[in-house]
Amino acid sequence: MLTEKYNQYSFILDRTARRVKQFAQTAFAQNNFDLTVDQWTVMRTLHETAAMTNRELAEMCGKDQPTLTRIIDLLIKKGLVERASHPSDRRCLTLQLTESGTTKINQIAPKVAAFRMQAWENLSDEDFTHFVRILDTIYTNLTNKDE
Repeated sequence: MLTEKYNQYSFILDRTARRVKQFAQTAFAQNNFDLTVDQWTVMRTLHETAAMTNRELAEMCGKDQPTLTRIIDLLIKKGLVERASHPSDRRCLTLQLTESGTTKINQIAPKVAAFRMQAWENLSDEDFTHFVRILDTIYTNLTNKDE
């Protein structure tokens, strides 16, 4: 009986995650951002942190290396991301936003924030606090299992 309940919760979590991503991708297309949600995630991560290696970026974005490489290659073709020499390791490259990438982030970030807020409508501050706590606990439980 308990397993059935947890299966239902997992289904709801998966269904909701898919819906959030579908909603965002539709909004990206309707707003002609010329980016996918995954490309946005990579760019936003680079914008919020210093230049980083492929591996560091893959870990922060929750992407495997081949997937991230494909995303980066597309962003480089668009002139939004570039590879640069690592400051302390000649064998390694870092990834960083170009000036065009930074401009794009600054242009579309307010629009992304506005349509993402639709997911939080009708939730109280207390709801949001519980939601964050529960998701952080699930994440931590699964992160600890990997090690």
